[in-house]
Amino acid sequence: MATNGKPGKGRHGAVRNRVQYYNPKTKQWVKADRDSHTFLNVKSDGSPFKGVTKK
Repeated sequence: MATNGKPGKGRHGAVRNRVQYYNPKTKQWVKADRDSHTFLNVKSDGSPFKGVTKK
């Protein structure tokens, strides 16, 4: 599990069983479950999710 470290130090590791993909048509990042490949969330501002592995 990704945990937050001491204040100002940032996150320790990535969120498990989650990946994010960039959709060039919509220019948005999509978060998906690694095992079932179901889409969980779409980031509307165009920036990637924090702490999620990029594919």
